[in-house]
Amino acid sequence: MFSGTKVEPIIEQLLKLSAKKRTKVKEITLDMANSMKTIAKKCFPKAIQVTDRFHVQKLALEALQDIRIKYRWDAIDLENENIKLARANHKTYKQEVFDNGDTRKQLLARSRYLLYKAPSNWTENQYQRSKILFDQYPDIQLAFNLVQGLRNIFNTAKSVETAYTKLAHWYKDVEQSGFRAFNTIANTITLNYRSILNYFINRSTNASAESFNAKIKAFRAQFRGVKNIEFFLFRLTTIFA
Repeated sequence: MFSGTKVEPIIEQLLKLSAKKRTKVKEITLDMANSMKTIAKKCFPKAIQVTDRFHVQKLALEALQDIRIKYRWDAIDLENENIKLARANHKTYKQEVFDNGDTRKQLLARSRYLLYKAPSNWTENQYQRSKILFDQYPDIQLAFNLVQGLRNIFNTAKSVETAYTKLAHWYKDVEQSGFRAFNTIANTITLNYRSILNYFINRSTNASAESFNAKIKAFRAQFRGVKNIEFFLFRLTTIFA
């Protein structure tokens, strides 16, 4: 366990391990940070670098949510303008209400969580809401389909070659969509394609490390922060080692 993410101090500590031990490391899963790649390349030269699939999918989900949020702000602005107009004409403003009881603002706000899920995991209410959402906002449906397409590649591709072909088709779909945020993701995938494709060799992820990190954060939150770092690390090793 290292304090901070500065490259040089971490490399210095890892190089204290014998070269024989370090060359035994065959595979490392990591995010797309250049610092982590530098550390892995310098200290574990024989290891295959694997970009964690969930970091890639997270970028796509964030791009999808950005589109939803933009439309929500537009809906808020439109409602405010309509309220002002109604007041100026001494009329009562009547909100638009969809079949499921949502107003336009509520529809966009309450759709947040369903967009994180695959359709097979939707509740009946979420399915109904998604149908209205996609009817009203085809762009959100298109972006959602791109996210699901990327998820399906990671779930179904059985080899590096198959994944490479499917990612190429997905990249083309992104270009045709015209979504700037998704173009950024596609470019990120292009820059990291080798380590992303390495996932399909052994299908390794950072899930266990992320789970352990969540446990540490929860443990730290119980004490509302850490004053004595040395004692905190001692307690961690005692409980989780």
